[in-house]
Amino acid sequence: MGLQLIILSAIFIALSNLCLRRSIDSGGTSRAFLAIQRTCCLLFIILLHPVRTGEYFLTPSMAAFGLLAGIFLAGVSAFLGRALEHGPPGLTIALLNSSSVMPILFLVILFGSSFGFFYTTWNGLGSLFVVIGIYWAGWKNENQMENRKKWLGFALLSFFAHIFYLVFLNWRALFINFPQVPGLGFSFSSRAASTQWFLPMVFLSAALIQIFLFLPEKRVPKRPEMINGILGGVFSLSGIMLMVKATEVSTSFEHAMLFPTFSVVIIIACNLWGKWLYQERINWKANTLCIGGLVLGTVDWNTLLSLK
Repeated sequence: MGLQLIILSAIFIALSNLCLRRSIDSGGTSRAFLAIQRTCCLLFIILLHPVRTGEYFLTPSMAAFGLLAGIFLAGVSAFLGRALEHGPPGLTIALLNSSSVMPILFLVILFGSSFGFFYTTWNGLGSLFVVIGIYWAGWKNENQMENRKKWLGFALLSFFAHIFYLVFLNWRALFINFPQVPGLGFSFSSRAASTQWFLPMVFLSAALIQIFLFLPEKRVPKRPEMINGILGGVFSLSGIMLMVKATEVSTSFEHAMLFPTFSVVIIIACNLWGKWLYQERINWKANTLCIGGLVLGTVDWNTLLSLK
């Protein structure tokens, strides 16, 4: 079930990326779009979670947990934007997407098989093919950059912020599935971990950071920025809610390829709207390699081969 949810999540995030592209095409900026998008996500999630359910229970420690996750989420966008200013967009996005194979390694090291995290040779081979395919799709002979050190610094900051954000989502899911079990670093009850305020806290810190980054522009967002920002907020919120749910219900076998699947589906979906709306060239060989990596990493080959 986790893989199905993460695929839907990736499709919604790809639609949010389309809204960003539309906003920039209209003469807007990424900072304005992200400020509107994150603020809309915050307002919508408050209405959908605590207001709709009438549950307002929140512990300070889980609030801090959500706020910290939101800082990492904002960091991904902020550092990515700065990296794109100093380096090639294809390679920058490829580097960010390749971070999707890293969270499972951190989770295996931190929590291990007792909490359902393990990594097989097939997972490793599949992830390797996914990473090669991602870089192949993103590398378009864009080797020139104004400031290589600045690009690399911001790209790596975005890379690690994305890893920590994804690790935090899985960590929070462990508090729900293994309430007050020793070995998780903190002790939360299932009720505290399942609080309706977790995602609002994530978007609160993310929205405040994006608004702060937009303020130096000293202007009111344009109408296309508002429209695309609101639509992007709906799509982004839907995608993140599905991603959070995927971390909660995914099986131990799905853990390793959950986020690589997310990145590959985003790439394919963005390629499709890029081809359809902007007549962009698509590296179908690279996409095929990514899909092959997912098949290699997600199929239980040991069980399948033992049947022969």
